[in-house]
Amino acid sequence: MPAYVIFDVDIRDPGRYQDFMNEIKPALQAAGARYLARGGAHKVHEGDWSPRRIVIIEFPSVSAWETFYNGPVYQGLKHIRDECSSARLVSVEGIEA
Repeated sequence: MPAYVIFDVDIRDPGRYQDFMNEIKPALQAAGARYLARGGAHKVHEGDWSPRRIVIIEFPSVSAWETFYNGPVYQGLKHIRDECSSARLVSVEGIEA
């Protein structure tokens, strides 16, 4: 079953964040992940959530996501993301169609 990773990102330094993105995109592709949403317009319909920039990424499975997240490529780049942004993220297991 697929896994979906939802980021709520606040970018403080767009130039440095682009450095992170240039490195992470090929790693995501190699992990079989794909973007479903990346920073598009959003609207809160209920509740008190105030997301800044929403990113949704689909992974082939929870295992694929966790391997990517805990792996050397992402962990090696995470310090760049942390320098220039703050994020909240969750993962959720999808359902088979």
